[in-house]
Amino acid sequence: MGIVVKLDQMLVLRKVKSRDLAAHVGITEANLSLLKSGKVKGVRFETLATICEYLQCQPGDLLEWVPGAEDGAAP
Repeated sequence: MGIVVKLDQMLVLRKVKSRDLAAHVGITEANLSLLKSGKVKGVRFETLATICEYLQCQPGDLLEWVPGAEDGAAP
């Protein structure tokens, strides 16, 4: 696929716990974990916007296209 999810790195940078983000966004911690690992087929723009608002970042801070990347998780 080539899209790498960098949500874990942003959580560390912002010193935010996954459970706090999941609660704010309105998704389960399990679904947030799947998103962080890149094991989802898609994400709603509304969810992405809410994550960006909470973390004060841009979508490009969370997602990156890397040629040849297959699993979706950050290296």
